[in-house]
Amino acid sequence: MKSHLILVRHAAVHVDPNIPSHQWPLTDDGRSTTRQLAHQLKPYQPQRIITSKEAKAQATGATLAEVLQLPTKTAPGLQEHDRRGVPFFENKADFATAVATFFARPDELVFGGETAVQATARITQAINRQLEENPDTTLAIVSHGTVLTLFICQHNPELSLMQFWQALTLPCAFVVTVPEMKLSQSFLS
Repeated sequence: MKSHLILVRHAAVHVDPNIPSHQWPLTDDGRSTTRQLAHQLKPYQPQRIITSKEAKAQATGATLAEVLQLPTKTAPGLQEHDRRGVPFFENKADFATAVATFFARPDELVFGGETAVQATARITQAINRQLEENPDTTLAIVSHGTVLTLFICQHNPELSLMQFWQALTLPCAFVVTVPEMKLSQSFLS
């Protein structure tokens, strides 16, 4: 039986305020740091990579798969917190304030199209579905910063949502125990 799950945040992207963020492509540096991350993940012996359907997650997964010589596929429910209709934040501090409000008021629709509670339920259901569909398989799931923060902090309540989110890098990975989902290793670039 598998004993761990690898959760990966996508790599750095070309930010273009004229296109939706779910379509942003990886930068060359993003691909390079993903290759480095793949080598760090080798000891955990991932057997399959599953990504969200967003371009940046798919490209991160494809880069990991290339280095690790693994199959990859996309799956529903692993996408970022629904931010459709939210204007682009030119100022990073304004974006961080919006995320802090999102975390602080989890039952309220304060930022985007889903609450923190709804996003947590969705990502949890999607991850659990992948674990059920891939029994006895060590998975690497490539997703996004806000929803991974919600998922990991839900199972590790000693962590501060905002501090965890602010510490994330592009890319980064977290090894959690299965089925407890306790954080056992972090890889920040």
